[in-house]
Amino acid sequence: MTFSELIGDYQLARSEGLVLRYLSDVYKTLGRTVPERARNEELEDLTEWLGELVRQTDSSLLDEWEELINPDVDPAEVRPRAEASAPPRPVTGNRRAFRVLVRNAMFRRVELAAFGRWSALEDLDGEDGWDAAAWMDAMAGYREEYDEIGTGPAARGPDLFMVEEGARTWQVRQTFDDPEGDRDWGISARVDLDASDEAGEAVVTILEVGPHQR
Repeated sequence: MTFSELIGDYQLARSEGLVLRYLSDVYKTLGRTVPERARNEELEDLTEWLGELVRQTDSSLLDEWEELINPDVDPAEVRPRAEASAPPRPVTGNRRAFRVLVRNAMFRRVELAAFGRWSALEDLDGEDGWDAAAWMDAMAGYREEYDEIGTGPAARGPDLFMVEEGARTWQVRQTFDDPEGDRDWGISARVDLDASDEAGEAVVTILEVGPHQR
């Protein structure tokens, strides 16, 4: 989820500052305490994504901390929090974190489709013509072939996510983890990097939901 989705789904509007600081502490802990032997690509992706999520929400939480732990910076020169609240860097500036952000956005749609949450999908994509009815129609063929959509670790793994990176537009596809292992159905989308920088999150436009066109 994005930070706003997390706050909305769990009705945490009155505590969002506390949630953000907790997420910031998790990011710092992952970066400073996990031994090198325990790190892998999945953990590195998670750490980069979490840091970017916090930074895009309130960059001062991380900017001040990173200045404090940087041995090349005189502690007396660390900016006060009020002065550290400059606009965050573009969300696409950290390609690794942004790729995870896009993958999360695509898998969020997989989860919602798996549980038939058509209204939630409309909230995400209705402005692009993908309202609840459109999602239901698009998924009808899948439901005829398969009983369920996987949402476990294998379903959200990198093998089922493909991206073709252009200069300022990415073409992506998230493949469904079907019970037969056919891996033919999925969601194709376009990601506008300029719009993402403006929004501070991945701006995804769904192009197609259906079998892969060979």
